[in-house]
Formats: sequence, C-alpha cells, structure tokens
Amino acid sequence: MDTLQNMRVFVRVVDAGSFTSAAQQMGMTTAHVSRAVADLERHLRTRLLNRTTRRIALTEAGERYLLRCQQIMSYVEEAEAEAGAAYVKPSGRLRIHAMTSFGQRYVIPAISGYQKRYPDVAVELTLAQRIPDMLEEGYDVSLVLARELPDSGLIFRQLGSTFSMLCASPAYIDKYGAPQKPADLANHACLQLVSPVSPLDEWVLEGPEGGSATVVKSNFQVNVAEAMLAAIREGMGVGVLPIYSAVDPLRAGTIVRVLPQHRMQHMGVYALYPSRQYLDAKISTWVDWMHESVDKALQEDHQALERIGTLREEMQGIVTAQEHTS
Repeated sequence: MDTLQNMRVFVRVVDAGSFTSAAQQMGMTTAHVSRAVADLERHLRTRLLNRTTRRIALTEAGERYLLRCQQIMSYVEEAEAEAGAAYVKPSGRLRIHAMTSFGQRYVIPAISGYQKRYPDVAVELTLAQRIPDMLEEGYDVSLVLARELPDSGLIFRQLGSTFSMLCASPAYIDKYGAPQKPADLANHACLQLVSPVSPLDEWVLEGPEGGSATVVKSNFQVNVAEAMLAAIREGMGVGVLPIYSAVDPLRAGTIVRVLPQHRMQHMGVYALYPSRQYLDAKISTWVDWMHESVDKALQEDHQALERIGTLREEMQGIVTAQEHTS
C-alpha cells in the first residue's frame, strides 16, 4: 500500500467534499478513490469518514488524522521544492577534492571567483596527492591529473592538459654543469617527485629525438611540488616540477630549466563527479566554471613558459655574440 498517496487522496476527498469530486480532480475513478480511503482506514484500524449517499463527515479520529496529513503534505511539498531548486539554483555545501599543488595554483583562485557569482554555495576543499573514492568519501567533484583515467564508472570532463619539466638552481648548474642529453642525468643528483600517476623509478622524457626512459636513483624524494621547488632552490639537484609550480620561479630566475627541449608527465586535467543525470546545480556550475577558468590559466602558464624560453635563447645569443667579439 502506498500510504503517502492514500493520505493525499484522503485530504483531497475532505477538501472536495465527496469521493466523486476528488476523483475528478485527481484524474482517478471514484472506485479507486474509495478504495484508497478504505485501505487507509484498514491500515489504521480506524474509521476516518462517515459516509452517506449524499455526504461525508469526518470522525473525531479523522479530524485529528487530517491535521497530521496536512502537515505531512506541507513538509513533502517543501522538501520537493527544495530538492527541485537544487537542480536550478546553486546552493548548499560543495565538497571538492584537488591534488595539492594544482589546487593551490588554480582551484583556490577559481573558488574565489565562483563564490562571488554564487554566494549561496559554501565550499569545502580538500587537497591531497591521490585519487579519492568519491562515493565512499562523499566528494561532489574531484579534480585530478592523469595520463588516463581508470574505469571507475564516474562521469568526467577534461578541463585541459599540462606537463612537467626538469629544473635546477643556477648555483647547482654553475657547480656541476647542465646535462646536454637525457643520458647525462646518470651523473647528476636527481630529486624524485612522488606522484600517484607517474612511475617513481624512471623519468620518461619527450624531446626532439622522441621519447626516452631514464632510470634514476636518488637520496631525496618528496610528494608535494612546493617542497620539491624548495629542494631545487637549495641546490640539492635536478628535480621534476609541473609547469604550474615552475613558471613563476623560472620567470624570477631563482631556478632554471634543464634539458629545455624535453617534457615529462604529459597529463590531462579532469573533473570527476558521480552522475550526469539530475546533476545538482552547484556541481554543474562548478564544473563549467572550472572548465573555463582552468583552461584559461593553463594556457596563460604555457604561454609564459614559451616567453621565458624565448628570452633565454635571446640572452644566450647575446652572450655567444659577445664571446665571439671578445
């Protein structure tokens, strides 16, 4: 028995004043309406209506039950309106996961802009170097970097792409020299950035001559790009940095790029979320917002890296010309 539906029928019968009028209003047969009320009375073991051929009247128990039914119907309508509004208007708490360095560079600025447009959304951001179990941990959206996504059953949208590079401090290069080809890395201190999406024991470099895998050994490993940047600045060796962690210190000249014609760890940037159907407005608008803002920010960082490379080549050309002149 559908108790909630039978309660609706009971309230409509009382409001309409007859089974026939209630049936017409609800698009049912009179027999269906009469049976719904009878089923409700049988379930409650209480007579709710006294019936004659011309009119109906509430019993004392029916009057009390009607009041409760009206309250319940009001709560149901409010709940339905609230749930329906979530599909239309972004509001409530948005739980986001993002990988640490990526989140600091791109996600936090994006949240700032998003909340200015959608002030009714409260954001809970978790930064962690892993791909979470979204259903188990209750995240609405996870922002991850990966060469390819595992078959998880989640919905995904690619927001852009990025890559990493090798960097060192100017002091380290002055002391030990710069490697000229990937094989030269065997003679350098290599700093390993531990990542859930990249192998630890080898560096795969893509360059003009194609791809090459270099087995590396190191006495230093770290799992956060900001910590790797600090180690590189200290002159500890040659380390891997994603573009979004490297571009500002490269521009400032506190680090330099090693093997600048080579790239590593080319990965897609993805937004993962549980379902496409009846997607909550705060999730759909956030994914749209990230697609626009992250793609723009990634392109700006890529362009900045190209300008840094061009400037570096120009400066080397000037130095070479001066050496030839002298």
